[in-house]
Amino acid sequence: MDEFKIGDKVTAIYKTGKYIGEITDVRPQHYLVRVLAVMKHPMQGDLHNPKDADVTFFHERRALAYREQTNVPKQMVKHYEQEIPDYLTSLKEATEKLKAELNEKASVWSERSLQMISSLEKDYFK
Repeated sequence: MDEFKIGDKVTAIYKTGKYIGEITDVRPQHYLVRVLAVMKHPMQGDLHNPKDADVTFFHERRALAYREQTNVPKQMVKHYEQEIPDYLTSLKEATEKLKAELNEKASVWSERSLQMISSLEKDYFK
């Protein structure tokens, strides 16, 4: 497994989202990563029952905010060599890609997910 140091540019998977960021601290089991861009928007709903709409609480899952810091398990962090895209542009592209994937699958879960994304977009892109 690669070892990273503070300041390294990385991709980090957090829950069901994927982000581009930089290491701000090295901890025994995690790296503290400052989010700079979004590669994959988190899936909506219950993480423990993926793609299931028949759950007690259907969670709205926001993407991590610009410069928000989060602990990411070391095995979920990889080197990132390319230019880091603009945060809002990357968030827009990630939400569009998720919507396209959801529109391909006709299900109650995808319908509810699309409703959540629509609500999030109103907040994201004021």
